[in-house]
Amino acid sequence: MRATVLRWMGLGLLCLAAAVQAAPDQRIALTIDDLPWQRLDERADPELAQRHAQLLAALTAAQVPVVGFVNAGKLVRDGQVQPARVQLLRDWRDAGFELGNHTWGHVDLHVVGLPAYQQDILRGEQTLRPLLAETGQPLRWFRHPYLRAGQTPQERAALAAFLDAHGYRIAPVTVDNSEWIWAFAYDHVRDTDTDPARREQRLRQLRRGYVPYMLNKLDYFQAQSQQLFGRLPAQVWLMHANALNADTLGELIAATRRRGYTFISLEQALQDPAYAHADGYNGAGGISWIHRWAMAEGKPRRFYAGEPKVPRWVLDEAGIADE
Repeated sequence: MRATVLRWMGLGLLCLAAAVQAAPDQRIALTIDDLPWQRLDERADPELAQRHAQLLAALTAAQVPVVGFVNAGKLVRDGQVQPARVQLLRDWRDAGFELGNHTWGHVDLHVVGLPAYQQDILRGEQTLRPLLAETGQPLRWFRHPYLRAGQTPQERAALAAFLDAHGYRIAPVTVDNSEWIWAFAYDHVRDTDTDPARREQRLRQLRRGYVPYMLNKLDYFQAQSQQLFGRLPAQVWLMHANALNADTLGELIAATRRRGYTFISLEQALQDPAYAHADGYNGAGGISWIHRWAMAEGKPRRFYAGEPKVPRWVLDEAGIADE
């Protein structure tokens, strides 16, 4: 009897080990752009402070590592750096989240050219470096606005050399999305609908659609990664500091974890060998690094098919013709 029990226990352990081994390695790093707040000058200061605190509270409760990318030009009003806006960044830092440079004015490399872009990067660190130095932290992360990273290998290499010389690491994005359109729609409803019941119904509809949309995007890029590498690399997810995420990020993070994902730091994610892959994209837009790597591999057009789109009704709410 004892031998039978031990045999069954052994089989159970083997099955458990096989299940653990078969579980996909789903790791993801969360990054948030356009700090201290997306479309900051369209928000009154009391509302901004309340929403900012709400977003930080959601991130803190979720216990996820985050890097927030700062447009330092948003700290300035009427030519002067505003201490209250700098305090918003200090709140991020003191909550244990890292801060990175997203240029001073959220400029487009493909419009302004490399020399002006480099100067905007340096301008963007004038307040940020001293802020981080208050607690002995370096400024080490850079994120391209619009994900526009250079239209030739030579331009990308020159920018990478400049960033390296100034102590930066590039923060790629693999899980890209049009979350900003949903956020624009959300803000538009909040700002324009004067009927409280109708306004809340429309906002609820946006929240209910947004979380599945983001999860569908995550599924899409995971499938793309599997096709490209034959495995699941660590992902980097792009979002923004806005009211929509203040209201939904806790739910989105919880839903992501239910799908088996583990949230890791950006530094941990970039240790994945996938991030050493060549960038094969020379176009003018900003796209996921998964697709940049696929272009370097010469993947056919059908490889990129099936990416989830923003529904027409959300585009209409946002006042945007097309994504």
